Amino acid sequence: MLLALVIILTVFAVVIALFIRQPPFGKTPTGDRLERMKNSPNFKNGSFQNLEETPSLAEGANMLTVMWSFLVDKTPRQIPTDSIPHAQTDLQAIDPQADVLVWFGHSSYFLQTDGKRFLVDPVFNGNASPVSFTTKSFPGTTSYHAEDMPGIDYLIITHDHWDHLDYNTVKKLEPKVDYVICPLGVGAHLEYWGYPAAKITELDWHELTPLADGFTLRATPARHFSGRGFKRNGTLWASFVLNTPSQRIFIGGDSGYGKHFETIGNQYGPFDLAILEDGQYNPYWIYIHMLPDQVVLAAKDLGTKRLLPVHNSKFSLAMHAWDDPLIRISETSKKDHMPLLTPLIGQPVYLKDSTQVFTRWWEGVD
Repeated sequence: MLLALVIILTVFAVVIALFIRQPPFGKTPTGDRLERMKNSPNFKNGSFQNLEETPSLAEGANMLTVMWSFLVDKTPRQIPTDSIPHAQTDLQAIDPQADVLVWFGHSSYFLQTDGKRFLVDPVFNGNASPVSFTTKSFPGTTSYHAEDMPGIDYLIITHDHWDHLDYNTVKKLEPKVDYVICPLGVGAHLEYWGYPAAKITELDWHELTPLADGFTLRATPARHFSGRGFKRNGTLWASFVLNTPSQRIFIGGDSGYGKHFETIGNQYGPFDLAILEDGQYNPYWIYIHMLPDQVVLAAKDLGTKRLLPVHNSKFSLAMHAWDDPLIRISETSKKDHMPLLTPLIGQPVYLKDSTQVFTRWWEGVD
């Protein structure tokens, strides 16, 4: 009996080891890339660290309570039964001089401003996990694909989690992408997947890279974590400050609330637009994902004129109703007088039109 158990466990371990060696899991940084990581002030004891103490789970929570809540004591309407409404915009036909943003659900969006095109955290694969039949996209949220994208001047990756960096998507996009900007270590995945090293720029927090004339991109802190397998924090996670000839935009990535928002606002703000995560939250992991009222507080800390909430309406990664992020942030932003952008998936947001009106499109969707 004991021998049989040992054999079963050994076989299981071998299967897992082989599974995580598949290309979608990416590559661990080595060589000069690893040496540069080790020289970062944010890299200690073999992994990257947050600026503030950031436990994975809040006090009193553990993985058993989380798994019970997610699998057994489920929140109603975590996944919509209706199709999510969306608009189908021909991205390749957009006027090259238009200043426009198109959101694709969750944290993926196309941004064109001052004649340059950016694509942030594209996930067009229909799921957000290493196993295709889990964490599937909501109905109606998969109408955009790599083939629909125009040429991209700059692909921005905020961190290497599966819901922000998708193997199949970035592989298909490579011929269309001129340059990639990502946090330290993340370039190892992209090189492994066929991106030439010359296309990739990796940044530490507060490092700046010049882009075209009048454009710069600076990596800034976030309060989160990274990892595509069992090991966490082997690559850096980041937010970004995008300066263009006419605008200043904050690209938030994933983050819990913290002092870094006020610091970024004081050092690099104010902003014309802040794009912040609002979704996949729970008090169990409040240190690594913001609650909706904290999203508005972060926007105020940044000194932004307008707020676009993302990280919602495509995947169920937390125990809240699928529309709870939009309901709650709409209430909080109205109370705190924060102008809120709530486009449909695929609906163009005109960045220099402060009069554009958005519907409460989630109402009536079950």
